[in-house]
Amino acid sequence: MSDTPFGFGLPPEEPDDGDEGKKKDQQSGGGQGPANPFGFGGLPGAGGLGGPGADNPLAAMFGSLNPNDLGAAFQQLGQMLSYEGGPVNWDMAKQIARQTVSQGTQDGVKDASIGPADRSAVEEAVRLADLWLDDATSLPSGAGSAVAWSRAEWVEATLPAWKELVDPVAERVGAAMGDVLPEEMQAMAGPLIGMMRSMGGAMFGTQIGQAVGVLAGEVVGSTDIGLPLGPVGKAALLPLNIKAFGKDLGVPQEEVRLYLALREAAHQRLFAHVPWLRSHLYGAVDGYARGIKVDTAKLEDVVGQFDPANPEQLQDALQQGMFQPEDTPEQKAALARLETALALVEGWVDAVVHAAAKPRLTSADALRETLRRRRATGGPAEQTFATLIGLELRPRRLRDASRLWASLTDARGVDGRDGLWAHPDMLPTASDLDDPDGFVHREQMDFSELDKMLGEAASGTAEKPDLKKDEGSGDDGTE
Repeated sequence: MSDTPFGFGLPPEEPDDGDEGKKKDQQSGGGQGPANPFGFGGLPGAGGLGGPGADNPLAAMFGSLNPNDLGAAFQQLGQMLSYEGGPVNWDMAKQIARQTVSQGTQDGVKDASIGPADRSAVEEAVRLADLWLDDATSLPSGAGSAVAWSRAEWVEATLPAWKELVDPVAERVGAAMGDVLPEEMQAMAGPLIGMMRSMGGAMFGTQIGQAVGVLAGEVVGSTDIGLPLGPVGKAALLPLNIKAFGKDLGVPQEEVRLYLALREAAHQRLFAHVPWLRSHLYGAVDGYARGIKVDTAKLEDVVGQFDPANPEQLQDALQQGMFQPEDTPEQKAALARLETALALVEGWVDAVVHAAAKPRLTSADALRETLRRRRATGGPAEQTFATLIGLELRPRRLRDASRLWASLTDARGVDGRDGLWAHPDMLPTASDLDDPDGFVHREQMDFSELDKMLGEAASGTAEKPDLKKDEGSGDDGTE
């Protein structure tokens, strides 16, 4: 688990005091201080916070600040400071994400519009994948349509889901930023606090926008991170990224596309026919946000001793990570629920897709292992998720979950395995992932006993012998 969601450290003071601000910037050496305000870490990708000019807090938005572009740069700065929306400036996030996508990936591959051939290939792959999955799961198709997206289209389609994921965390951290000053000082510092929140919303938007833009260059569908990011009932694949994914695998492109279509279609079935699953996962994220505790004691101490003649004192204190959230029992419990649920989702998809692909694709084993290693080594997708909500998936859990689902299939069949998704209380727990065989056998015993009890209750056989005995005892006059 990442120690700080959003890579959130403490913001260096924004130089808004003319010459004094310039002096501080010169003293900092341009790049000797934190890489960017609020402690946002750089992300892979060209330009922006992780690229050239990362020591400039506005580099992600203004590029190299070419004098010819200063007019547009100051216009963006004005928009940033005048922002009065929620905890994240989503207009800015969308703009940064689109800019990041337009720059292309590190290997120089630029985004491109989807042509008719790619659209037709994706539709056919998803249609065939759904046919194969009918033999591997009792859950019916969940994809009402199949679409081929460019990277830019993926950004547009998934931003609403990112908003739902990120806003609870950003709201909690943003509120803590505004509450650190004593109440009597808040009244006097109202404009300053408003500007801080505007800057915070912009910086969140910048970080999220660049993260989503980088992720758009890697994902192959709408469910790569185990959460449904796209519209309900729409299976989506990104042909450009699928080609990059399969480039050096030595596997025919058609098989790569079909295997990834199987994974996308399997996710769609699960989220379409397990109605509580989406809210369960997003609720765990919200629970994590509610558990954030920001250590403000340090900042309150600094504010109490603040010397206006020494503004660097506050900046130095801010740079020491005063706003780093602490791990709390609530956070740990929410993250444990989320990690386990995501592992069960990914493990189920892995097991079901393997069952459907193994008899039909010669490369099924190789593709399965490639995707598992892709998760194990992390990469932009895992890094982005960790950055946005402070969560890193443990690959060991995914393999354990896949093994558990396979054992359940052997023991109970497809219907018995998929029936566990009927209610969250029926699913395996984190401890069950450590002992899959124990869960399978224990649950089999419990279910058979439950079936027996329900059958007896329905027929009344459990009570009739006792009634006859009582009636006989009364006739004999014995006790």
